[in-house]
Amino acid sequence: MGGPSLRQLHAHHAIHEGGLSGAVDKTEEVFELLRAGEFEVARQAADHLVDYWVTRVLSHADAEEEGFYEEMAGDDPELKIAVVKLTRDHDILRMIIADIKTMLAEEGLTPEVMQQFQALMVVNAIHSREEERLLLGGGH
Repeated sequence: MGGPSLRQLHAHHAIHEGGLSGAVDKTEEVFELLRAGEFEVARQAADHLVDYWVTRVLSHADAEEEGFYEEMAGDDPELKIAVVKLTRDHDILRMIIADIKTMLAEEGLTPEVMQQFQALMVVNAIHSREEERLLLGGGH
């Protein structure tokens, strides 16, 4: 079961915003290093960015899946369907991160890797908005 902050819209939203904001900042840092021609440092920053996604965003996803989603859905069939969709979003984030790790290992820091980092941010933003709307009564 998740902690109390997962069940409160404003606190849960703050967790989502903090995670996404950090990812945006760290992704921009990688872009800046690439533009500056600091390829080795950019690669290290990309590795740190992967770690950030795993430790900050995916760990939050794991916490949600460890009881919070079931608790919020209860016996409501529509919410149970919503939980399946939200869990699938988490799976997509995990797949993109796995792809990034493979691409970095095999090809290095390519434009395609940077596109995947941007995809993570888009999927995460949409997922968070929908999760807040469906489970916590957030607007949108």
